[in-house]
Amino acid sequence: MQFRRLGNSGLKVSEMGLGTNAFGKRADQDTSIRIVHHAIEQGINFIDTANIYAQTESERIIGLALEGRRHEVVLATKAGLVRGKGPNERGSSRYHLQRELEDSLRRLKTDYVDLYQIHTFDPDTPLEETLRTLDDMVRAGKVRYIGASNYAAWELMKALGISDRLGLNRFVSTQTSYSLADRTPEQELVPMCLDQGVGIIPYFPLAGGILTGKYGSADAAPEGSRAATDPSFSRFIAEDKLALARAVGSMAEQAGCTPSALSLAWLLQQPVVSTVIVGATRVEQLTDNLQSLSVTLEPQQWQALDELSRPYRYGEPFAVYRLP
Repeated sequence: MQFRRLGNSGLKVSEMGLGTNAFGKRADQDTSIRIVHHAIEQGINFIDTANIYAQTESERIIGLALEGRRHEVVLATKAGLVRGKGPNERGSSRYHLQRELEDSLRRLKTDYVDLYQIHTFDPDTPLEETLRTLDDMVRAGKVRYIGASNYAAWELMKALGISDRLGLNRFVSTQTSYSLADRTPEQELVPMCLDQGVGIIPYFPLAGGILTGKYGSADAAPEGSRAATDPSFSRFIAEDKLALARAVGSMAEQAGCTPSALSLAWLLQQPVVSTVIVGATRVEQLTDNLQSLSVTLEPQQWQALDELSRPYRYGEPFAVYRLP
């Protein structure tokens, strides 16, 4: 396993990280704990979760999995999306973030988070309030580094400018949908992050599983897949994405690897990417994805993959999560 700096920070993270959105939902507690332990044994040190995943079950399960092993990982969680019906149960106000951090620490069975991420931009809270709150958390020792998620390029740049002006801790990373099926970050976010030293952590690196080739159509979701357990996911399964998946599958066959490995290897070649988080509902699935770390293609093969996915630099993002 190779390690990369998280943005311009001194923190080193494994080039492949573990996403845990499925823990407590599509993967039960025992399976999830086995996945965490297997990930650590394979050299993965970056584990990403959020306070809303599986209605907080993901954090609770990770807390159990890391008992006695907390020091072995870089643990990341998030807050900011809707947690309840109350007016202060969402967003990135000081009121909401401080309460959510304490709750996350309790569930994770730890007294600090390595990377605390704002899950989405909050138009109702001044950025100064959010950034001062995060800075206070770092100074209190409860948070080591801070990151963003689902921020537009101008929102992230504004936040960095405020941090620089006020002498506050800066965002070192941002999470965004980024894959062969969604290259829209390359228009503005990627060049901005390269310029400002912010690392990108792609989510949906396999377009929610579409790029694995397991979906034949939107109406025939495999058992246990995201579309089978979350019917709303079917809105992402469009014919053009299925055609892209078939083309990637053909290229992967010629390259002697799986479509997943090829898709993840392409992302890992992007200089702005600090770590690629992959989810898993089975240990075997994680093992398969780790194959991407050994994929070696000729320049002309990378060029063909670039041309194949170039249309996805434009149009709407594959996914983006914002406050309602």
